[in-house]
Amino acid sequence: MNWYIKVIKQYIDFKGRARRKEYWMFVLFNAIFSIVAILIDRLIGLNFNVIDTLYSLFVLLPGLAVSVRRLHDIGKGGGWIFISLIPIIGWIWLIVLTATEGEHAENRFGADPKE
Repeated sequence: MNWYIKVIKQYIDFKGRARRKEYWMFVLFNAIFSIVAILIDRLIGLNFNVIDTLYSLFVLLPGLAVSVRRLHDIGKGGGWIFISLIPIIGWIWLIVLTATEGEHAENRFGADPKE
């Protein structure tokens, strides 16, 4: 949960690097909270997902920021996030990139976050 809160606190920080653990813990808790928001919408009886939509808007910038920082950790620029716009193959490639171990030394985006 600390990783999720860390990402939320750095909601517009597109500089630096993010570890795999930081990124994937954010993805995990984001999925859990999104499912809970959908369930709350259903329990309230709303036909459209008001709470889930508001939650999605709340985590949009933090999600983009941690994705860019994750790409920085493997030595890629933030523009690589647009690879996800390619149907199917783009999402698969982005998952591969975010699952790749980061560079162990300092790169052009900053120091190794594991140090």
